Amino acid sequence: MKFTGTKSYIATDDLSLSVNAAIALERPLLIKGEPGTGKTMLALEVAKSLDLPLIEWHIKSTTKAQQGLYEYDAVTRLRDSQLGDERVKDISNYIQKGKLWEAFTSEKQAVLLIDEIDKADIEFPNDLLQELDRMEFYVYETKETIKATTRPIVIISSNNEKELPDAFLRRCFFHYISFPDRETMKDIIKVHHPKVKEKLVKEALDIFFDVRKVPGLKKKPSTSELVDWLKLLMADDLPDEILKNRDPSKAIPPLYGALVKNEQDVQLLERLAFMTRREGNNQN
Repeated sequence: MKFTGTKSYIATDDLSLSVNAAIALERPLLIKGEPGTGKTMLALEVAKSLDLPLIEWHIKSTTKAQQGLYEYDAVTRLRDSQLGDERVKDISNYIQKGKLWEAFTSEKQAVLLIDEIDKADIEFPNDLLQELDRMEFYVYETKETIKATTRPIVIISSNNEKELPDAFLRRCFFHYISFPDRETMKDIIKVHHPKVKEKLVKEALDIFFDVRKVPGLKKKPSTSELVDWLKLLMADDLPDEILKNRDPSKAIPPLYGALVKNEQDVQLLERLAFMTRREGNNQN
């Protein structure tokens, strides 16, 4: 089976090639790209396309690698022993399986998503090197080795918030999701809004890419934000002319809150609009 995208996810040829190469090499696929370019959704769509179960491990700043393997709940065991609970005789009752354990022991080959790995401590990727390489780990409390019955397809996403260790990178197949060009963006919009008017798409894309080109913008609007913005424009049933012939005295696009996400960028766009108006008045 080969991944070629799905009806709800537009995958470029390069992205599909990278997914299939990582599967063939049996290496984790490390995906980077701007926020909102579909890195997390990729794992879900790969699982859907190949009809495989998806196991998601969403990483936080406090997440430790050990949590992906298992955790031993010594506190509960101590409390149960004080209460005379029979369960304390079997230590496995206090072993909480992590996401890697679930993926390794899945009856069917699973897709394992390790989402936003760069949020964790810098040592986090290195702490998983051996487990992802050998597809096994040792449980000291029960003296057993958990080994993958079927090697999972591992997809790791990163927003590039911090550099990942070289030793970890060497074990991954890497792909950077480039920001979609205009034609790819049209295809993405059709998937999410099949009934949208072409004229509205054209005018919305003009504004969207113009906003992304603004120098000094703290956060450029992403693909997912464009999709949300179009949904709002359609819901409000705004005439196409509002976008095409919008008043130049207006600082930013209508319903801009779907595109622009912080006050610094709003102020920047307002300053640019003011300068444009002033230049227009001077020419007149």
